[in-house]
Amino acid sequence: MAIQSTEPTVERVRKHNQGHLLAFLDELNEAQRGNLLDQLDRLPWSSLPRWIEQHVKTDHSPQIPDRLNPAPSFPPVPRDGQMTKKYAEACSLGETLIAQGKVGAFVVAGGQGTRLGFGGPKGAYAISPIKEKSLFQIFAEQILATSKRYGAVCPWYIMTSPLNHAQTQAIFHKNDFYGLDPETVFMFQQGTLPNFSLEGKILLSAKDRVASSPDGHGGSLRALFESGATVDMSTRGLEYLSYWQVDNPLIKVFDPLFIGLHVLEGAEMSSKAIKKTGPMEKVGNFCQVDGKIRVIEYSDLPDPLARQTKDDGSLVFELGSIGIHMVNRTFVERLNVGEFSLPIHRAVKKIPYVDPSGERIDPQEPNGVKLETFVFDALPLASKSIVLQTVRAEEFGPVKNATGVDSAETSRQMQMDRAVVWLEAAGLSVPRQDQIVQCTVEIAPSFALSAEDVEARVDQVPPIKPGDRLYLA
Repeated sequence: MAIQSTEPTVERVRKHNQGHLLAFLDELNEAQRGNLLDQLDRLPWSSLPRWIEQHVKTDHSPQIPDRLNPAPSFPPVPRDGQMTKKYAEACSLGETLIAQGKVGAFVVAGGQGTRLGFGGPKGAYAISPIKEKSLFQIFAEQILATSKRYGAVCPWYIMTSPLNHAQTQAIFHKNDFYGLDPETVFMFQQGTLPNFSLEGKILLSAKDRVASSPDGHGGSLRALFESGATVDMSTRGLEYLSYWQVDNPLIKVFDPLFIGLHVLEGAEMSSKAIKKTGPMEKVGNFCQVDGKIRVIEYSDLPDPLARQTKDDGSLVFELGSIGIHMVNRTFVERLNVGEFSLPIHRAVKKIPYVDPSGERIDPQEPNGVKLETFVFDALPLASKSIVLQTVRAEEFGPVKNATGVDSAETSRQMQMDRAVVWLEAAGLSVPRQDQIVQCTVEIAPSFALSAEDVEARVDQVPPIKPGDRLYLA
């Protein structure tokens, strides 16, 4: 690489008081040098001064509004005849839109399974109770079953990260895309943001590499656009995306009711919610501010508001966010006109770095700042949003931790519990002793996507005996 070609980059780096990033430039070989300069060229230099002042040296995270009201929502089941009629209309519309190929699936899958003690993409983690299917396989089987039911093409958009993109691609090829047509699977990487010292200096993770981290699930709305996914959607005539996060095997990828209500109400981005287990549950809180839906993080909602109750003792702010949304393609396109950016959130972390002598340091205490964006911060930017309550046991069993709350063990149990509920709702007998189920059950999406599907196929379920491991497919 000619020295002359490095001069604009070097000048820009020094102009922004980040000259330390060039400290090892003369030690690098040509490939390393080109790699570093390319990374430096791609840094968001126009935004860096503001970020450093507002989010690194100080914390100017989004402020909590003075006036917060609980968000309005649709209940899980209709309350009266008029609502029953509306829900039926919404379900019919949702099914029609799926059949017309207007709805795609979109999973945010940039995370690794590190907290689970798993050395690969979290989506490859084995989680089903009997067959030990991975999260990716569970989702793929749902998409395949939906496509067959409605005779439709249901494209799947998968956002990875630089940490796991190549691994994820290899996993899908190794598993023949879990039976899906590869032409309907669109995989792309989310963006990254540089990591900073507490003094506002961009860190190096190696002599030729800028320390960076994924830009949060909020980056999905930019990555959809920049990757060409929205162009692919437009070409297919696809108008809506069902969004979820990779750690939830109970997700109902295509929910006709949710799709239909979203469209009937003229919304651009909508959300599903669950009732919180308590005031301090670690989920975002759905609120309404100036007529707009917002999600306030559990750590940001003042304790008095979090604990506030109604006359019946239930929480005022009772609805928790579970990372399930409907998003219009045109909304994503509109957001990316001009300099679109979601609010920046700051996290002080332990960040490995290379010190001025070139030695790699693994800090024992938090030493730097990572920046990220949250997808729910796009909600108040939508012309309209709705919130649909759902039942936790039906749709939210995340795999976040190795043990304890939201762990692989609890998620597997929730999958099995839901299967048992579906069987019993269809009138089938499941062996119990002191109310404890005495068998293990797994229902594949190819057999049933809902309790109603089980009811329609009761004649295909054999008698269940204590100790059985029943897999229905």
